[in-house]
Amino acid sequence: MDFLFTPLGIVVVVVVLALVGTGGALAARSAKAKKQLEASKAKQLEASADETGEKEAVTATAEPESEGADQAKEPAVIAEESAQTLAEEDAAAETAEVTVSAMEPEELSDQAEAAATPAPAAQASEAPARKEETQPTKLEEENAEPALETPEPAQGRMQRLRSRLAKSGSFGKMLLGVLGRGDLSAEDWEEIEDTLLMADLGIAATDELMEDLRTQAKVLGTSDPEKIREILRAKLIELVNPDLDRSLNLEQADGTKPGIVLAVGVNGTGKTTTVGKIARILVAENKSVVLGAADTFRAAAADQLETWGNRVGVEVVRSDKEGADPASVAFDAVKYGKEKGLDVVLVDTAGRLQNKAGLMDELGKVKRVIEKSAPVTETLLVLDATTGQNGMQQAKVFSEVVDVSGIVLTKLDGTARGGIVVSVQRELSVPVKLVGLGEGPDDLAPFVPEDFVDALLK
Repeated sequence: MDFLFTPLGIVVVVVVLALVGTGGALAARSAKAKKQLEASKAKQLEASADETGEKEAVTATAEPESEGADQAKEPAVIAEESAQTLAEEDAAAETAEVTVSAMEPEELSDQAEAAATPAPAAQASEAPARKEETQPTKLEEENAEPALETPEPAQGRMQRLRSRLAKSGSFGKMLLGVLGRGDLSAEDWEEIEDTLLMADLGIAATDELMEDLRTQAKVLGTSDPEKIREILRAKLIELVNPDLDRSLNLEQADGTKPGIVLAVGVNGTGKTTTVGKIARILVAENKSVVLGAADTFRAAAADQLETWGNRVGVEVVRSDKEGADPASVAFDAVKYGKEKGLDVVLVDTAGRLQNKAGLMDELGKVKRVIEKSAPVTETLLVLDATTGQNGMQQAKVFSEVVDVSGIVLTKLDGTARGGIVVSVQRELSVPVKLVGLGEGPDDLAPFVPEDFVDALLK
C-alpha cells in the first residue's frame, strides 16, 4: 500500500488509470462505431429496397410505354410503306405514259382490242355468275323462241334415200333372180310379169317391158345376170322418162316474186307434213318462204304447220277462227308474201276425197282466189306410194280440177309399190318431182330417175 505512495507506485497508478481510461474510450468508440455500422447497414438495406421497388415500377411502366411505342411505330411504318408504294405506282404510271406516247397508233389499237377481249379463263370463271344473273323466268322460257334447225342439203338427202330404197329393194331382187336362171320357161316369164304388175307398173308399161325383155334375151342369147341387169336398168329408166322437167317452178313467168306453190291431196297422204318438209328444202337453198295454213277444217292442221315453220324460222299465215274460209287464208298468205318480197308462198289445203264434188269445187275456188293476186306457179299432188292404182285415180281427178304440175310420192320405202312412178307419169304426163322415204324432217328429196332405178336393182 505504501508502494502506491512511492514515486514508482504513483507512476504505475497513473499508467494503469490511463490505460483504463483509454480502454473505456476505445470501448465507447467501438460501441459507437458498431452502432454507426449497423445504422449504415440499415440505411443500405433501405436504399437497396427502395432501388428495387423503383426498378420494378420503372420496368412495369416501361413495358406499356414500349408496347405503345411499337403500336405507335406501326402506323408510321405503314404510312411509310404506303408512301413508298404510291411512289412506285407513280413511277410506273410515268413509265407507262412514256411507253404509250412512244407507241404507234396501230399498236395502241391492237392493245385496245386485246384488252377488250377477255381471257378464256376469266370468261370461264365469270360464266356461272353471269348464268345466275341471266337465269330466265318461267314466263320468259314459255315465250322464248325455239332454236332454229339447219336443214340437210339435197345431196346428203339423196344418198340416204338411195340407201333406204336399196335395203327394201324386193322388186329388183325378184326380177333379177328370175332373169338370171338361164333358159327361161313360160312359167318364168309369167312370174316376171306378175312381179311387174304387183309393183303397180301398170298394164301398158308391163306389156312393153315384157316384150322388150323377151326380144333382148333371144337376140343376145344370154343368161348372165349382169347383162340382164343392164338391159332391165336401161328399159326401166326409159319408162321413168328422165327427160321430164322435175324442177319446182318457183318464179312467175315474168321472173317476179313470189312463186306460189299449192299442195293438194286426199286425207292421210302426209300432205301437211310434206309442205313443212318442202319449206325445209327451200330454206336449205337460202330461199325466203311463208306458209299458208288453208286447211281450216282439220283442227290441228294449222298448229302442225306452224310447228314446221318455227323449226326453220318460217312465218305462217293462219286464221284462229275454226272453219274459216280457206280461200281467204290462201289469199292473205299470197298478199303477205308479196308485201314482204319473199321468194315462195307454200299453201296447204284441206285433204279431200276425189269423189266428193263439193270439196273438189272448193279446191278450185282456192286456186281461183289466189290467182286474183298472182298466178299459181306449181300445183303439187301428194300421193301415198303404197296406195297403188287407187292413187292413179286420185291423180286423174285432182289434175282435172287444179291442173296438177308435179307429183310428190310419200312412203316410197316400200318398193313393192314403186311402179306407180312409171304409171302416174305415163297416164298424166306429169313428172314425179319429190319422193319421201321416211318420217324424218329431211326424208324428202328431189326425184332422180337413174338413182331410183339403181336403188331398185341393187
